[in-house]
Amino acid sequence: MNLLKFAFLMGVMFAVFAFLWGFVRLSITLLRPKHFERSIIEEYSIKTLQYFFLIDVTFLFCLNHNNAGYILPYELYTGALILVVYFVGKLQNRQKRSTLFKASLGESMKFLTPVFNLKAEIGVILFGIGMFVFFIFYPDFAQNPISNWFYESIIGIEEAPIIGFIFKVIGFFILLSILNKLINGVFYLVSGKPLVTTQMHVNDDRTKDDSSKFDDFEEL
Repeated sequence: MNLLKFAFLMGVMFAVFAFLWGFVRLSITLLRPKHFERSIIEEYSIKTLQYFFLIDVTFLFCLNHNNAGYILPYELYTGALILVVYFVGKLQNRQKRSTLFKASLGESMKFLTPVFNLKAEIGVILFGIGMFVFFIFYPDFAQNPISNWFYESIIGIEEAPIIGFIFKVIGFFILLSILNKLINGVFYLVSGKPLVTTQMHVNDDRTKDDSSKFDDFEEL
């Protein structure tokens, strides 16, 4: 498979997976008692499951299913690189969002602030990367009913006439965001500064609606 085409497929896969996982999160929210407040343990237990299945499904896309699950090396390298950039971007966005909510709402509205813990975020990402490496040595463990369902559902939605086109458009912008972060990272390593600088502005005057904003694509 052409690597650029595969990278685009990864963008579509992220978009569809986020859509499907949204129903999982909604089900958990509906089953949770109304008086039950979200905890860090619950939040990151769910995120660990989310990243596990995302990693697993990504790995399944790196296999040649017509050749007894043979690992496609170039797709594997591309998928691993995209995953790392995607996870780092998600971490940065969640950190910015948490800072924004705290600055805008203050302690009085703390319950509206998204649950965020930097150490837990890094731990979940390292767990996901570790599982990806594990699947490389033991690919048979990547096959399970839930991951296979995600894999087949993503392919089915991607091939659907109308909704598939919508997710391809979303996936294209996700891919652009990932490439933007990757290029910025390379330029930062080479020149000491990113090619495109993005900043979050937080104004102390919380009465203004435009006091804060994000300047980058927001991953799903």
